[in-house]
Amino acid sequence: MNSYISTVLQEVKRRSQDETLFLQAVEEVLESITPVVEKHKEFQDAAILERIVEPERQIIFRVPWQDDKGIMHVNRGMRVQFNSALGPYKGGLRFHPSVRLDTIKFLGFEQIFKNSLTGLMMGGGKGGSDFDPKGKSDAEVMRFCQSFMTELCKHIDADTDVPAGDIGVGGREIGYMFGQYKRLRNTFHGVLTGKGLTYGGSLARTEATGYGVVYFCQEMLKDKKTSFEGKTVVISGSGNVAIYAVEKATQLGAKVVALSDSSGYIYDKDGIDLDLVKRLKEVERKRISEYVKERKSAIYKEGCKDIWTIKCDIALPCATQNELDGDAAKTLVKNGCMYVAEGANMPSTPEAIAVFISSKISYAPGKASNAGGVATSGLEMSQNSQRLSWTFDEVDNKLHQIMINIHNSAKNAAEEYGTPGNLVNGANIAGFKKVATAMLAHGLI
Repeated sequence: MNSYISTVLQEVKRRSQDETLFLQAVEEVLESITPVVEKHKEFQDAAILERIVEPERQIIFRVPWQDDKGIMHVNRGMRVQFNSALGPYKGGLRFHPSVRLDTIKFLGFEQIFKNSLTGLMMGGGKGGSDFDPKGKSDAEVMRFCQSFMTELCKHIDADTDVPAGDIGVGGREIGYMFGQYKRLRNTFHGVLTGKGLTYGGSLARTEATGYGVVYFCQEMLKDKKTSFEGKTVVISGSGNVAIYAVEKATQLGAKVVALSDSSGYIYDKDGIDLDLVKRLKEVERKRISEYVKERKSAIYKEGCKDIWTIKCDIALPCATQNELDGDAAKTLVKNGCMYVAEGANMPSTPEAIAVFISSKISYAPGKASNAGGVATSGLEMSQNSQRLSWTFDEVDNKLHQIMINIHNSAKNAAEEYGTPGNLVNGANIAGFKKVATAMLAHGLI
């Protein structure tokens, strides 16, 4: 790390000393782009790094709502509009008790480079609330979403900031927020993505992140002259990303043997019964532990960490940040895992990433391999702008090609800057160069 980057990083640490997730994300990117900054002195002269690590805007607001018993509650809402050099701010809304500014800043910062890699016109942003939709009635969720959007609507627009869903924000929540936005602003346009198909949503959006991580991993496998056929796969999580990663990996000939949620994980040596998982998680909204009550070949274990002790060829962490640590990475490598592609945002700790890279296994960072969701959100924005609806196959084909392009961009950038095969460096470099060049063209803003 050169002196300029070190100075920038020290200033970020001074300003954001308690924001550990954000600092982790910033440090990873700044370390990766050292050769780019050294080659392009104009980035330093224009203070690109100092500007790119500071959000353009941070909005924090209270969200009062009433439960079914008439009791009032107050949650905190926020939106970090991080960088608009490439287009309107784009990034999800997360509703979860763990949400704090640190979480949203880290996610928004990652989103800048992820969106850049897609090749679409999207800047980076993120938002959410510490509200927990679990255990709430539809009416309670609706009242919260309406209150949340009453404030957020002042700061978003189809050409300004286009939020989507994330953890805790699915089709139900998007629908309630879209309805409130339409009521308050008296406009009907693509201000949110992940909408229902009857009011502007895109086919394949639900499947997009899960399919995308598999498409990306498929390119990694091709580089090693192999495929998903006959491979054993372990996937963490059991939300949209994990479910549709299972679906696509299975279609390509793999056997997925494990899934998890925040309570524990299931192991099914015969391969995950996807129809059962979809019913439990998408229809009945039950815990993954219910799986073993209907599938006698499976076992359930409390806690999530040991999911990575299951022997596999491919690991797809699709749950949450920092779920896979250095010890888990060593176990995966020891057990013969050769491919890791992240479906979640920053699910591997820095120690785990170091293990993967030093072990020479194929490893894909989330900002590259899980970009399928936001890519398809961008395609939804395009359809909304044209007042068109594309077929599932049209969207899926475009998504597949975007993931191929992202892999190639990361692979080529890694080779160009002296670290062939290192997709962490490649993804950061490719994403950063595009944003930095645009910022340079816009002047000092």
